[in-house]
Amino acid sequence: MNPYILATLLFGLGLGTTITFASSHWLLAWMGLEMNTLAIIPIMAHLHHPRAVEATTKYFLTQATAAAMLLFASTTNAWLTGQWDIQQMSHPLPVTMITLALALKIGLAPVHSWLPEVLQGLDLTTGLILSTWQKLAPFALLLQICPTNSTLLTMLGLTSTLVGGWGGLNQTQLRKILAYSSIAHLGWMILILQFSPSLTLLALFTYLIMTFSTFLVFKLNKSTNINALAISWAKAPALTSLTPLILLSLGGLPPLTGFMPKWLILQELTKQELPATATLAALTALLSLYFYLRLSYAMTLTMSPNNLTGTTPWRLPSAQLTLPLALTTTSTLTLLPLTPAITAALNL
Repeated sequence: MNPYILATLLFGLGLGTTITFASSHWLLAWMGLEMNTLAIIPIMAHLHHPRAVEATTKYFLTQATAAAMLLFASTTNAWLTGQWDIQQMSHPLPVTMITLALALKIGLAPVHSWLPEVLQGLDLTTGLILSTWQKLAPFALLLQICPTNSTLLTMLGLTSTLVGGWGGLNQTQLRKILAYSSIAHLGWMILILQFSPSLTLLALFTYLIMTFSTFLVFKLNKSTNINALAISWAKAPALTSLTPLILLSLGGLPPLTGFMPKWLILQELTKQELPATATLAALTALLSLYFYLRLSYAMTLTMSPNNLTGTTPWRLPSAQLTLPLALTTTSTLTLLPLTPAITAALNL
């Protein structure tokens, strides 16, 4: 893609998210989301591969549906209450509709089916943008309306953690596994949204760091399925030894960074006298942990050519920048001791 065009599209992507962040009016927020969608579509389709075009079409249709639903809900809110302000949502009908529209936008279960399919059709860089940056604007709106319909949010959260764990069990494609991982993490964030928005923000922040490092590792290895992971020790031995720790951090094991949001969320749910919800969420995390362990096993405990039919690739030096990978990996592995400082800063 022409660098000028790419720069323009990335600027549009950033501007759309920033407009949604800065807006207090539903029409402006909707416009930011639309700019965001329209800017990423050419980036998704730039490979001109049938799968990429199919993924782009699916993404466009789901995002357009969610945006239309959002616009309809905000118009309904203006009709019922006479105002367009985002933070003054008082009527339960538009709040529920907007929550569902934003759930479709970010890919929460049960409206998640598009996410694994779309992510599978994209290259790892675009997949990274879709899994991280594209979640920010809808989350900004969710945090602003702070829906009070606790049953809906709990159901969305638990269904997402369950589907995110269950769906990833049988996958061999890394991008689909990361999509299901994303659904499960978003479920944890939605689960705690009504009780502690700052905790949702913390969970989102740690999810972004961990997902960033995972995508960069796979991109450095040029791996798109589990079999390709088994030969990564020949390319980058040091990174191969660190990757299982990154994956286990995504799974939420102590003493890694990924344990912090899960621990605080379970603690908060118990404080709110929801032990059954907390237990169910913790049990669904085990499902996710299984497929992270599976990836770790394939990467570090199996030796090519014993387990696959592919050929060992050339050990060519990668042109990828290693500083972002180093920073995100360090953050993914070592931020747990900062938990007291973070909880104090966020007033948790």
